[in-house]
Amino acid sequence: MDKSTLILGIESSCDETAAAIVRGGEELVSSVVASQIATHSPYGGVVPELASREHLRNLVPVTRAALAKAGLTYADVDAIAVTNGPGLAGALLTGVSFAKSLAWALQKPLIAVNHIEGHIHAVLLEQREKGNGVLDFPVLALVVSGGHTHLFLAEQIGDAWHYENIGHTRDDAAGEAFDKTAKLLGLGYPGGPIIDRVSKFGDPQAVKFTFAQLKHSARQESKRAGRMEENRKRFDFSYSGIKTAVLRYVETHELFGAIEARRRALLEITAPTDEDFRRLCDRQTLDLVASFQAAVVGDLTHRTMAACEEYGVQTLLVTGGVAANSALRGAFEKRGPRSGVRVHFPSRIMSTDNAAMIAAAAYSKWISRDFAGLDISAEANLQLR
Repeated sequence: MDKSTLILGIESSCDETAAAIVRGGEELVSSVVASQIATHSPYGGVVPELASREHLRNLVPVTRAALAKAGLTYADVDAIAVTNGPGLAGALLTGVSFAKSLAWALQKPLIAVNHIEGHIHAVLLEQREKGNGVLDFPVLALVVSGGHTHLFLAEQIGDAWHYENIGHTRDDAAGEAFDKTAKLLGLGYPGGPIIDRVSKFGDPQAVKFTFAQLKHSARQESKRAGRMEENRKRFDFSYSGIKTAVLRYVETHELFGAIEARRRALLEITAPTDEDFRRLCDRQTLDLVASFQAAVVGDLTHRTMAACEEYGVQTLLVTGGVAANSALRGAFEKRGPRSGVRVHFPSRIMSTDNAAMIAAAAYSKWISRDFAGLDISAEANLQLR
């Protein structure tokens, strides 16, 4: 195990172009992220074709900037790590093609990393930097973002990490529900951070939302046991219903006129402040936003803590873009200690997509010499196991 190993990570799964260098899987040397918010904001969401185009423009300068920030050259890195899925096919392909070209030109090993595993290792990287690298197992990871809402039991066998999915969204991810609700209400993009900001002005109990009771098959395969197990409990999520409920509320209360006026007003403001959002939202909208966030956070917290109890979890990792949400953090910080579960979050800057998490996740693969061939491709629906 060589703690001096330098891994260059490349991330392009959605709308952030990122490069980073991590030493020995536990020291962040440099990290650079080029955001595409300005590109996609007029459309209220990520446009895949535009995302791919921006990655093509940004990959080389972002990578050079990460190397310059670290005071290194291409020759100094020991391996190239890249996200090969899941994500937007075209966006992934730009990063994979770039990383393959680098690995071939530099004659360096290429390491393929699952984007979801990267989010998990964003927490682990920062914990190691703080000197908290020892975990109490079993470990449960909630990965919650615009594209993902998953629960994984994670275990480390030797230097390798293994994952078992015990819950996922049946339809919309939680982050997607945040973004689409913000778009519906004329609040702008990205919706998650805006809803978090606006929610503090409303009453979270004003509008009552309910979630469906999801049924599961009585028999399912356990990857750990290698056999079919009876009644192995799952904890799935569903957020399409609450998105529809918000739409019905808007229709019933005839809010479309106010929404369009708000949308036009916000387009005239370069960087809206909290006071701008408060001024442009009526009381009904403020209460609706606060109630929506409280309902989603409550559902995420309830199902996750129930899974912790079911599986005897001692350590919970909450990660992904939605992990930056202040209400979600507050809820888990209260519930975790009550249940005897240690809860760890990434810093807010490491919650969103970045390449440091990809380089960190690649380190265990470096140790085991689990290298990818130059024939790898992007896998938009790649599963984590």
